[in-house]
Order: sequence, then structure tokens, then C-alpha cells
Amino acid sequence: MPAYGVFSNAGQGHVVTSILIAMIAMVFTAMSYGRMARVYPSAGSAYTYVGRELHPSLGYVTGWSMTMDYILNPLICTIWSAKAMADLLSGTRYQIPYPGLLWPVFFAVLFTVLNLRGVKSSARINEILCAIMGAVIVAYFWCTIRYIFHLPQYPEAYFLRPFYNPETFTINGVFHGTSVAVLTYIGFDGISTLSEEVENPKRNIFLATVLVCVVTGLLAGAEVYGAQLLSRQYMFPASEVENAFSHVAAIAGGLWLTRIISLTLLIATIGSGIGSQLGAARLLYGMGRSNAIPIRFFGAIHPRTRVPANNVIFVGMIALIGAFLISYDNGAELLNFGALIAFMGVNLASLTHYYIRGADRSLGQLIPPVLGFLICLFIWIHLSKLAMIAGSIWMLAGIAYGAIKTRGFRSDLVNFDVPPEEA
Repeated sequence: MPAYGVFSNAGQGHVVTSILIAMIAMVFTAMSYGRMARVYPSAGSAYTYVGRELHPSLGYVTGWSMTMDYILNPLICTIWSAKAMADLLSGTRYQIPYPGLLWPVFFAVLFTVLNLRGVKSSARINEILCAIMGAVIVAYFWCTIRYIFHLPQYPEAYFLRPFYNPETFTINGVFHGTSVAVLTYIGFDGISTLSEEVENPKRNIFLATVLVCVVTGLLAGAEVYGAQLLSRQYMFPASEVENAFSHVAAIAGGLWLTRIISLTLLIATIGSGIGSQLGAARLLYGMGRSNAIPIRFFGAIHPRTRVPANNVIFVGMIALIGAFLISYDNGAELLNFGALIAFMGVNLASLTHYYIRGADRSLGQLIPPVLGFLICLFIWIHLSKLAMIAGSIWMLAGIAYGAIKTRGFRSDLVNFDVPPEEA
């Protein structure tokens, strides 16, 4: 749980509650993604769903919000990896001078170089990493449960405090925490792109999308529930916020558990950073190829690696510069700003296709997308003022760019579909 400290600070300690509320919103949204994947099995994009079901200009707005997500994901991975590595080596003989300066540079360069070389992990390596991560999670739960059972006595409302702490609970505080905790579920929508690769996609894509959100929410909720039972601390200083979870785990398992959790989360975040940077580069390549942005730079692809090298370097530079300009929690909120716009759009697209225009006007086609939209909207408006201002500037700039590029939205709009990898 890399963002435990960020979630706790934002929700004033109500991390479990925030994650579970976000799970409800994501489950309804996942239902909408699964249903829209039946209609557009080859697309799997919020941009496509909204553009075809509502209006192309609204699809453009959704696509522009997604672009911010794609670009910010490798940025926050760079920030977190740098903080984690500095913390992991702190107090050891391997500690380096100026870690706040050198580690962001190291990870931004690492992600960029590996993507430029076209390095990919094999399915076998992924399976091994998943098994190791699973073993670490089991070790964490075992140490936490053992520690709790050996406590001489439990404070009042000990087991309920992670869900509700009357000393800090406010509706606005919890939903602000939820607006950040949405980060836990980012990426579930990618399942909708697999419709052409699975058996019985109309059933299995829907189930898989929903189950991923449920399993992710319950597992993440259990992890942070254990952390909150271990420690009553719910506000973490800036120097500790990114590594709060591994530090709290030390209460139950000692330094060895802290090191193992930190290393495991670091490996996972490095993989996420590499993949998200390449995803952002390919999105920009698709936009460049359709001449939405300068084709000579963004539409170029390396002849040997078949990687959009210019875009990889461009995204890497944004991650490097951004790592010194914004904090991890600010980056996460900005990412969620765009993601929640896309989620609301997909819920409206599902409502329009199946209930408003469809023949089946049952409550099953009405309630899930409406609730998904309303809960996502309520979460969205509880983002921080900084995220709302910065995100709004990004959206206004995108709308102005689209209006100029399409002569007042009269010609073809920008294409935000991520193109498939070229052989």
C-alpha cells in the first residue's frame, strides 16, 4: 500500500472507510465499463464510449482528461520510487548524498532507458513477482495478527476505530480521503480492452472488471485496517508520508518486515512506472500519427525497437521535472481529477446506450450507472482546491486547443485511442 500515508493524511485517519467508499463507486463504474465493452469490443476506451454514445466533443473532453492521467502516472511513480529508495538505504553504508536530488534523476532515467531499449518482462517473471508479493502480504498479515493477539488489553472501540474515529470524523474529510483513495483502483478499466482475446467476452469481461475492483478494495482495505490497528497515528509528516505503511509494519514485524515491504513495493512501482511511461508515449504517438499534435516529433517510431522514442524521452522529461515541482499526494489528486471525469463519462455512456436508447429499461440498467456517476461526482468535488484549479486549467487548455484544431469542433476531433504495439 504505497499511498497509505497520503490516504491517511487526506482522510484524517479514515483510510479503510475511504477505500471502501471508493470501491463502491468503482464497482458501479466497472459495471458500466463491462457493459460498454460488449458494445465496442475492439475499443475499450472511455474516449470511444463517451464520444460515440453522447457526443464527439464530450469524447474529446474525456480523452483530454485521460491524457493527463497517462502523463502523471509515471511522474508519481518516479516520486514514490525516489522516496522509497532513499528511505530503504537510509542509515546504511549504501546511503548516498543528496538523495532528494539524485534518486528522482536515477528513476526517471531508468524508466526512460529501459523503455527506449524495448525491455519487457516475460510472463514467467511476472508470475514469480506476483508470488513473491503474495508471500510478503501473507507475512505482513501473520505478523500483524500475532501482534494484535498478544496485546495485554484493547483500548475502547479498538477494532472499530479504523472505520470511524469520532475525534476526527467529518463527511468532507472522509470524502477528501476517498478522492485520493481512488488511486487504489486506477488501471481496472484496462480489462475492457481484452474483449477480443477472451472466451465469452460479454460475460467474462464484465465479471473480471467488477471482481478486480472488489478484490482490490477488500485486500487494500484489509491491509490498511491492520496498519491502523498497529498504530493510532493518522497524520504523517512530509518526510515519512510515502513510506508510512512500511514504517507502521515495523511495529508488528520489526525492521526486516519494513525492509521487505519497502523493497517489494519499490519493485512493483518500478514496473508500474515503466509500463505507464510507455503507455503515455504510445498515447502521444497515436495523437501524433493522427496529426493532432506535431506528427514529425510525436508520430515518429524507432525502426528497430518499434518504440516511439521521442515520446518516451518527452514523458521522461516531464516525470523528471515534475518530481521536483509537485509532491506525491498532489500528483495523485491531479491524476484522480482526470480519472474521475472519465469514469463519470463512461457511466453516462452506459446509461444512454442501455436505458435511454435501449429496449431494456429495467432498474438494473438505470441504477448502477446513475449511482456510479453520482458517487464519482461527489468524490470528484471533494478533491483539493489545488487539484481542482490545476485540473481545470488543463481541461480549459485542452478545450481551447481542440476548438482551434477543429475550427470550432466542426472537423474531425483528436483521436485519443492508444494504438496497438507494432511488430
